Amino acid sequence: QLVESGGGSVQVGGSLRLSCVASGSTFGSTCMGWLRQSPGKEREGIATIDSDGSVDYHDSVKGRFTISQDKAKNTLSLELASLEPDDTGMYYCAAVALYGGYCFVPVRMTQVRYLGQGTQVTVS
Repeated sequence: QLVESGGGSVQVGGSLRLSCVASGSTFGSTCMGWLRQSPGKEREGIATIDSDGSVDYHDSVKGRFTISQDKAKNTLSLELASLEPDDTGMYYCAAVALYGGYCFVPVRMTQVRYLGQGTQVTVS
């Protein structure tokens, strides 16, 4: 199971920190990621991290968002900075199957093995 927290309403330019606590075998996945579904858009992967700590980001969040993991605490985090109205959406934590042996964005929905219930981020 994956349980997200940390969402909320924030002004343009503000920051948030999202957390995801994993239980069971979900954090044993070699690829973890954050997905976002904005109003009127399909769910898309925005950040991934593999078991070695290598990260990848969607172009729309590069330089503003930071993904990290704490294996000792089975926790995945996403730091959101310089938030923009287009960052509004539901953010999901996911355990992701490798694609061609790699962990990177974009994340195909068929790669998602486990998905949290989501946490809402609203930027205005």
